[in-house]
Amino acid sequence: MLASCSGATTATTTTTTTTLAAAFPVTVASDAGSVTIPAPPTRIAALSATHVEMLFAIGAGDAVMAGDVNSDYPEGTDALTKIDAFNLNVEAVIALDPDLVVLSYDPGEAVAALEAVGIPTLLFTTARSVEDSYQQIEVLGTATGHAAESEALVSALQTELKDIAADFGDAGGGLRYYYETDPFSFYTPNSSTFVGRLLGLLGMENIADGAPDEFGSGFPQLTTEFIVDANPDVIILAAAGEDLSSVATRDGWNTMTAVREGRVVMLDPDVASRWGPRITDLLRAVADGIAEMG
Repeated sequence: MLASCSGATTATTTTTTTTLAAAFPVTVASDAGSVTIPAPPTRIAALSATHVEMLFAIGAGDAVMAGDVNSDYPEGTDALTKIDAFNLNVEAVIALDPDLVVLSYDPGEAVAALEAVGIPTLLFTTARSVEDSYQQIEVLGTATGHAAESEALVSALQTELKDIAADFGDAGGGLRYYYETDPFSFYTPNSSTFVGRLLGLLGMENIADGAPDEFGSGFPQLTTEFIVDANPDVIILAAAGEDLSSVATRDGWNTMTAVREGRVVMLDPDVASRWGPRITDLLRAVADGIAEMG
């Protein structure tokens, strides 16, 4: 019986491996253009915490051997070699001998340098919409031989986001919010950004939409006066170390309805800054936080 079971397992594994390999080479497109991946990657350097999460979520986590210094989720990322993606040493990346590199931005033409030595590289800049996030997940699925898993993940995310919005119902109608990512500069996402569009599923209004966006980045710089005068119904804090008590000590902020009534939602900064498989956690945290306020 043991011999029979062992033989069956080996046959299944061989078939799976052969089928997976047969699907390659594949050509996929990212923000850096098209790239051909000759074989299923087994040594992936995903130098973006968001894309590490995506790869683990589609079942490609075993192939990820390096992440960026902020890669801390899910379980298992502690074992990754950590690279500072914002001060990228291309030679150090090459020395890891990866067969696929994933970047979220291209410092010093790193993509060209990596491809010059034959390392396929994907570049996915910050998503501007939920659909962008889905597309990045699906491209990673094709690039790693996990297309079916990536499609299943996207379908699950779509369903959960719809469920969260349905549960929230009309509670967001006419509700005006301020979303804080930086308590010092007050650059904040408007409704044209990923976060703005995600929260738009709840039917709320973003006060940043009334501010001039000088550079067209989707992140206008607000002033304390603008925020106080806008008097949002809800304040959403996505920056570490901030809460109702710290916000209330700012000049003039204790006059705002949201501060006086304690209508402040605090988010996990990591969840709030990534556009991967935990976008449902982000939307639910906002929806639940507002619902709890009554």
